[in-house]
Amino acid sequence: MTNSKPPIWRDYRFLQIATQVIAVILAIAIVTILWINVNRNLQQLRINFGFDFLQQQASFDIGETPINYNPTDTYLRALWVGLINSLRVAILGIILTTIVGITAGIARLSDNWLVRNISLVYVEIFRNTPLLLQLLFWYFAVFLSLPNLENKISVFGFIKLSQNGLEVLGFNLTPEFSTLLLGLTFYTGAFIAEIVRGGIKSVAKGQWEAGLSLGLKSTLLMRLIIFPQALRVIIPPLTSQYLNLTKNSSLAIAIGYPDIYFVASTTFNQTGKAVEVMILIMLTYLTLSLIISLMMNLINHKFQIKER
Repeated sequence: MTNSKPPIWRDYRFLQIATQVIAVILAIAIVTILWINVNRNLQQLRINFGFDFLQQQASFDIGETPINYNPTDTYLRALWVGLINSLRVAILGIILTTIVGITAGIARLSDNWLVRNISLVYVEIFRNTPLLLQLLFWYFAVFLSLPNLENKISVFGFIKLSQNGLEVLGFNLTPEFSTLLLGLTFYTGAFIAEIVRGGIKSVAKGQWEAGLSLGLKSTLLMRLIIFPQALRVIIPPLTSQYLNLTKNSSLAIAIGYPDIYFVASTTFNQTGKAVEVMILIMLTYLTLSLIISLMMNLINHKFQIKER
């Protein structure tokens, strides 16, 4: 009795490979068509495509310069300053929003009525109002309404508030940087709080009962048993929120914070290199997103259940 093989077009592995090949060909074809159209339009407008403008003098000032910069420096140097400013917000924002989100998420499950409802109000307000509106509120209604530097407000002893922004442990943060950082932190933290709450609720009730039967306190039970198991559910959607925070930092242009998008927009207005500048911005955010995704995938792999 001979075993006849099915036709190749009915082989699952062949179909899988063929689908991937077709998808790659279509993607290359679409990119090629778009590039041809863009190149044709640029030629009709008599605009030369190229990145030589990056070596030209920028001739504009930047409000916040974490590295040495002068208007006589090149556009490349200016964009580098903007990138560092974006990274400052993204890194600090991810750290702070994680703390805020986890705290609010756990508070949503608290037995204390006041703590639980304060967290609920925070989540519902910040999650259901536009981020741009929140940034404008922080900037105009909060920081620009604070007292001057001589009459600054002290919070917890080591945080001081004034029209000049935040002063934390001797570090001065401008109103624009403080606005963007706080806006992104509390906005994204509201979404993370719900992710954390859902992750904790996904842990079997028997885990709680087992921990309590061993005499563990609620805080110790949460830290040692419940939360580590909840991380398997929390980390994948948490990645999306980190990506959203990084991309939402481009709203800095609304309050005048010189991030990469702000500097790139000024560069475009002065040079007219729209296509080149947009390519640089897209590659920048794409690279940042891929790095965040890679790191979170490694963390996610570490916390997943290993099958024996």
